[in-house]
Amino acid sequence: MSRLGKSPIPMPDKVEVKIVDGQIHVKGAKGTLTAPVIAGISVKVEDGKLSVMKDESVEMPRASHGLYRALINNMIIGVTKGFEKRLSLVGVGYRAALQGQKLDLQLGFSHPTHLPIPTGLNVTVDKSVLIVIQGIDKHLVGQFAAAVRAMKPPEPYKGKGIRYEKEFVRKKAGKAAKGKSA
Repeated sequence: MSRLGKSPIPMPDKVEVKIVDGQIHVKGAKGTLTAPVIAGISVKVEDGKLSVMKDESVEMPRASHGLYRALINNMIIGVTKGFEKRLSLVGVGYRAALQGQKLDLQLGFSHPTHLPIPTGLNVTVDKSVLIVIQGIDKHLVGQFAAAVRAMKPPEPYKGKGIRYEKEFVRKKAGKAAKGKSA
């Protein structure tokens, strides 16, 4: 048994959790999330806490108990509070803008860079250099933020590129100037 998998998840008010036909459904104030569940994982709600149980008779990887507990916890947090990733553009002339359901990035390339925004995400651009990605699905928010960052990751010499808001980019020393020889 997983130590993390055994720990109960606190259930906020107005959140419903059901397993139907191999799918877990979590419904809350911000929306509804569903995810597939493998056979051998069951959910029990009692005293305002949700417990994820593993059936020992079903053969499955040991890590899946803790994994499903973490996935269900992320779903509960998502439908109550939501998730957010903030990206900043660092560099002269780097800009971002929204064009309908596409994110338009000006990153110094000769071609336009348009990324389609997945459904279920809310993307806002502040002062054309700060991109805020919000949603209820942690995986989708993180995956889209990683796709935006991958368009121009920060380079180690000047730090130009797209980075997470509180990310620290360690800079390298540039080429040293040639010294005079007598």
